[in-house]
Amino acid sequence: MVFNSVEFLVFLIIVFFLYWFAGKGGHRLQSANLLVEKSEYDSTVKGRHRLQSTILLLSSCIFYMFLIPEYILILFTTIIIDYVAGIYIERTEGRRRKIYLVVSIISTCLVLFIFKYYDFFIHNFNGLASAIGWNYSIDTLKIILPIGLSFHTFQSLSYVIEVYRRQQKAEKDFLIYSLYVMYFPQLVAGPIERAANLLPQFHKKPAFDEPLASEGMHQILWGLFKKVVIADACAVYANEAFAHIDSFGGGTLFLGSVYFALQIYCDFSGYSDIALGTSKLFGIKLMTNFRFPYFSRDIAEFWRRWHISLSTWFRDYVYFPLGGSRVAGWKKFRNVLIIFLVSGFWHGANWTFVAWGGLHALFYLPVLYLGKNRSNINEVAEGRWLPSLKETGQMLFTFVLVCFAWVFFRAPDIQTALSYCGNVFLNVGSSQGLFKFLPGLLLIIPFLVIEWVNRANHNGYMFSHLRIHRNWILLFETIMILMIIESYVTLDHEQFIYFQF
Repeated sequence: MVFNSVEFLVFLIIVFFLYWFAGKGGHRLQSANLLVEKSEYDSTVKGRHRLQSTILLLSSCIFYMFLIPEYILILFTTIIIDYVAGIYIERTEGRRRKIYLVVSIISTCLVLFIFKYYDFFIHNFNGLASAIGWNYSIDTLKIILPIGLSFHTFQSLSYVIEVYRRQQKAEKDFLIYSLYVMYFPQLVAGPIERAANLLPQFHKKPAFDEPLASEGMHQILWGLFKKVVIADACAVYANEAFAHIDSFGGGTLFLGSVYFALQIYCDFSGYSDIALGTSKLFGIKLMTNFRFPYFSRDIAEFWRRWHISLSTWFRDYVYFPLGGSRVAGWKKFRNVLIIFLVSGFWHGANWTFVAWGGLHALFYLPVLYLGKNRSNINEVAEGRWLPSLKETGQMLFTFVLVCFAWVFFRAPDIQTALSYCGNVFLNVGSSQGLFKFLPGLLLIIPFLVIEWVNRANHNGYMFSHLRIHRNWILLFETIMILMIIESYVTLDHEQFIYFQF
């Protein structure tokens, strides 16, 4: 079940009404001002809250089982292991705590390895064996990757690590812990939540927050617009460019990489907007996953704004334990290289993703060497409508670097990526096919203007800082809805890119 489907819309409406209807009992007792014992009232509220949590968990199970129902057994196996491990880690001391942690990490990562990386390593082993004349090969498993495996794996890992560090209490309620891992708005593509943010919200009896729910609906609409209208339109041009590398000039191919950059941003951030907005309908706040990354002035700022839940995960559980930037000499650069290569490999079992991560490491190292990695903390052009010439140059340069790296992310193999980049530079003077790609700019330029105006907001188009009459907002939203409907009719139905991770 995908967010940009009629099935999900029906599913969400049903779950929304069941969830809030189940929670009405305790409030009815209180509002009627009945003479009941406090213990009876508390018991009713607790029971209603438990029922709401159960509805969310069962809904999450249905959501996850929509593709391959059997895979939920794998997910529940890892949930049980990490749930038990968390309790034992908290109860024990000394070496045994580390043993429980290691068992939990290995078992969770083993599932990820088998489904996502086993065939990759076997394929490369067989290729190496053939190259050296060894007439022997190992069969691959050829199994389908469970949706969102990398996301909920990292979410589980962060929980047990936080319990081990004594920064998080072990969750004793199996229902709540299962919901923490399986919560459907962010189950398959994040954001990768931390236990400290999500678990307390699941323990608290929710009260319907109308302004929050209204904000959530606006955010869902904006996310759908980004995905269905912008991302899927850009996919048409990006797919054409990567499918016919030798048929287009350098400028056209570069524009194709720009279209993919906008496609993957609107696709993934659109998913995150829908996830955050959906969660707000249930009174639960998820972390912001994107903060207008293409307005970054250097690559360090880009990574503070792109896929924030993943970049902060690697920062807290890989980069800092290695010493971060506090270590001396070459180790500082080693740590950067490790974290970007691992991040690339997290995205997929292909050397193209490793190359993508390696390129970002190369882009980041000069910034780190010059001590400029924390230079651009504030919003670009803060308090101004337009950026300065310097800021404009910085943003354009950073965007070009990111687009260059995206070629490796999008290409099916390293050779294709190199051919693509080579044709961009070798045919830079050619405009062959350029006019075919220009109409897409009529869509993405207004979109970028909207993003720029709202760059200081968490939501992409709320215009909360501008004095705009509600009728204009209503008109804007009506246009968005019509464009979404029109895109469903005219464009191919694209799956979210990050579902494959």
